[in-house]
Parts: sequence; structure tokens; C-alpha cells
Amino acid sequence: MPLTLWLSLAAICAMGAMSPGPSLALVLRHTLGGGRVPGMTAAIFHALGVGFYALLTVLGLGAVMVRFPELFQLITWFGAAYLAWLGIKALRAGRGGALTPGAVATTPRQAAKEAVLVALGNPKLIIFFVALLSQFVTPEMSLLAKAIIVATAIIIDGGWYVLVAVGLSHSRVLPWLQRHAHWINRITGVLLIALALRVVAGPIL
Repeated sequence: MPLTLWLSLAAICAMGAMSPGPSLALVLRHTLGGGRVPGMTAAIFHALGVGFYALLTVLGLGAVMVRFPELFQLITWFGAAYLAWLGIKALRAGRGGALTPGAVATTPRQAAKEAVLVALGNPKLIIFFVALLSQFVTPEMSLLAKAIIVATAIIIDGGWYVLVAVGLSHSRVLPWLQRHAHWINRITGVLLIALALRVVAGPIL
């Protein structure tokens, strides 16, 4: 995979990871309720769940593209609509949303269990990855290239939420995030809507 193409993939994965939602609330809740270790544990196990969905999507996407091109196009447009909905939701989140969860006592084991359940219990991730990976997957793509895509999704998702957990373990970070939550949500929303439009425009290969 060319470096420029991988950089595009990494940027889109980062936008998906940084979007406000239940995943961010999960990491925040366990970090605030148990400290750095439960927060990082939640981040890592959530990334493994994301990787599972990414793997399923990559392995099945090429076959769908070849056998059912019209269905693939329909799924891609549906995925783009979902990205746009995420963007609109972020724009409307204001200062609230995932940045103001309630803190409860937690443990690393509980964090790991809930992180996997949040990731695997969210079938919308499949829609997200279909919209995302449709820009990069081709029917003739090698297993190595597919492995790179899956690994990129895991590392960026896990890396982002680990950074969130580490940052929130310092008491000064959360108040700053809460003060600037409306700007974080607005920027993320605009980027997600732009990504949805790019998906509708066609592959970037």
C-alpha cells in the first residue's frame, strides 16, 4: 500500500475514533472511575473489538464488490448516510455529550468486559467500516494489504483512547476538554460530514 494512501486511511480512522459517542463515554467513565489502568484497559479491548469488525468487513467487502456491485453501492451510500448522521449528531452535541459522563468505581476487568461489549454490541461499526474501507479495498487486494488496513484501524483506535485515558488521569485535562467540548464536537462533525460526501463521490484509489 502506497504511503500516501495509508496516510489517507490513517486520517479517516482517526476521525472515526475521535468522534463523540458511546466509545468515548466508556473510556472516560472508566478512567474517571478507576484511574489510568482501567481507562487504558477499556481503550485496548475496545480496539480489539473494532479490529474484529474491521477484519469481517475487509474479508467480505471484495466478494460483495465482485458479485453484487449494485448492492455494494447501496451499502456504501447507506454507510455515507450514517457518517453524515454522526456528523450532524456531533454538531448538535454542544457542550454536553460524551464529555460529561458520570464517574463510578470500576476495575480493569470490568473495563475490559464493557469495552468488548460496547464494540461488539454496536453493529453500526460495520456500517462505518463499509463506508470507510470501500475507499481502499479492491477485489484483487493482497492479504498483506488487508492486514495493514485492519492493523491500522486497531492501532489508531486503541492509541487514541489510550491517549485519552492517560490525559484524563491528569486532573487539569478534563476541565479543559469540557470547556472546549463544543469546538471539539463542531470540528469532528464537520470532518465526518465531509467524509460522507467523499464516500459518495467515489473511491480515492
